[in-house]
Amino acid sequence: MKLMRTQDAVGQVLCHDITQIIPGVTKDAVFRKGHVIRKEDVPVLLSVGKAHVYIWENNENMLHENDAADILRGLCQSAHMHASAPKEGKIELTAETDGLLLVDVERLRAVNASGEMMIATRASGFPVRAGDKLCGMRVIPLVIEKEKMERAQQAAGPEPLLRLVPFRPRPFGVVTTGSEVAGGLIEDAFTPVLVKKMAEYGCEMVSHAVCGDDPQEITAAIRRMAAEGAELILCTGGMSVDPDDRTPLAIRNTGAEIISYGAPVLPGAMFLLAYLPDGRPICGLPGCVMYAKRTIFDLVLPRLLADVPVTKDFLAGLGHGGLCLRCPECHFPNCGFGKGV
Repeated sequence: MKLMRTQDAVGQVLCHDITQIIPGVTKDAVFRKGHVIRKEDVPVLLSVGKAHVYIWENNENMLHENDAADILRGLCQSAHMHASAPKEGKIELTAETDGLLLVDVERLRAVNASGEMMIATRASGFPVRAGDKLCGMRVIPLVIEKEKMERAQQAAGPEPLLRLVPFRPRPFGVVTTGSEVAGGLIEDAFTPVLVKKMAEYGCEMVSHAVCGDDPQEITAAIRRMAAEGAELILCTGGMSVDPDDRTPLAIRNTGAEIISYGAPVLPGAMFLLAYLPDGRPICGLPGCVMYAKRTIFDLVLPRLLADVPVTKDFLAGLGHGGLCLRCPECHFPNCGFGKGV
């Protein structure tokens, strides 16, 4: 750094905070370290007694923190995201729509391992709302070598580190199984829970069938709903391993591909996911979805509504972080459930 007359420092970068004191009113930095001095700043600097300022010497091989942060922004930002203006060397990205946030964790780790820079994001694979903060980024020093930023760009690769996939609300059907419900012995308490949960994503139930335990009847109901335009079919009940629980068999008999029957998540171990030949998903929902605040369904549903394929490997990976602690006051998704690292 070097000392320079304030009038000659336009376009230069301040090396230190400039404090303004107005007795009884304020004592705060009127300009922060890293501020690029503008012509209109000169009178303000002179008014606080700064006839000279310390500035960073220009170096064509170095980048100011704001310029470096903008490079990091370029590594992260994709469609449906808004970037803030740089402030004290930091830039943040905000969601412009409701959707599923996906982060390439390995490439993010590679950039953060480069040293002297950081990108902090929300957890990948969870729903966000328009206006939610997605990530923040900055370099650690006030200035940084261009070569280090070039290495970060190489580590990140050509694709953005973040994707925000908008949700696509879709019509859904519910197949309620169980002879006790079909016979009127107990009230169907499951369907109202699903209608409420799906409404959070703008989805409307267009078909509902109450079946007994006959797998042929359940299969026929699923096929009928698919023919009538339901784009997601939810089957409730009959998902345990008891001999009279026939829902998994009925789903298989539709010709759907079973991705997994069972998932390493509690609550939700007996969850089933299948896809019809045309790609429409069928979910077999265990009873916990009816009474537990959050379950395996909350981890899978956002992906289904964003048309992101749910694979067997993805479900297997949910085991780490897949234990819901059933807190007295639920803060999902602002908790550890489903966030294995």
